[in-house]
Amino acid sequence: MNIYLLLAFEFFKIGLFSFGGGYATIPFLYHISEVYGWYSIRELSQMTAIASITPGPVGINVATYAGLKTSGILGSAFATVSEMLPSLILVIIVSKLLKNFSENFYVKTLIETLKPISCALLASVAVGLLKPEINNIKSLILLAVLLILSKKSKKDPLFYILISAIFGIVVSFI
Repeated sequence: MNIYLLLAFEFFKIGLFSFGGGYATIPFLYHISEVYGWYSIRELSQMTAIASITPGPVGINVATYAGLKTSGILGSAFATVSEMLPSLILVIIVSKLLKNFSENFYVKTLIETLKPISCALLASVAVGLLKPEINNIKSLILLAVLLILSKKSKKDPLFYILISAIFGIVVSFI
């Protein structure tokens, strides 16, 4: 299969089936890493960290990077547009139907059901992303410190991402 069609197909699926924001795309991105090897799990972890502090949705940023790494600028365009396309189509359809179904019991129930499912998917991916780092004591210490700080000080998550980035840069020179 043509690499551009494969990128378009895989990232269209991600855009179509990932509910809950950019981080909900991570299980799908993890699967792509395992199946196609377009990037490693470590690269996915790094892409996610960088995508979290750059403008734009995480899933779109990672799709752009994966497409670029796999097949250059054209691959990047195919992956990015393909991931956004289902959302665009769904938003157009939903906006037309919203008035009719906004108070519908079944629609509300479906949305409330999807929330815990998204949380479970994210937890599963978090465990998968932590596995390669389990022997890296510096990463585990940083994780523990940031978890404690986030519980006590309730600062913006970008603050902790920035601290992690600075720590990673400093540790890479040691």
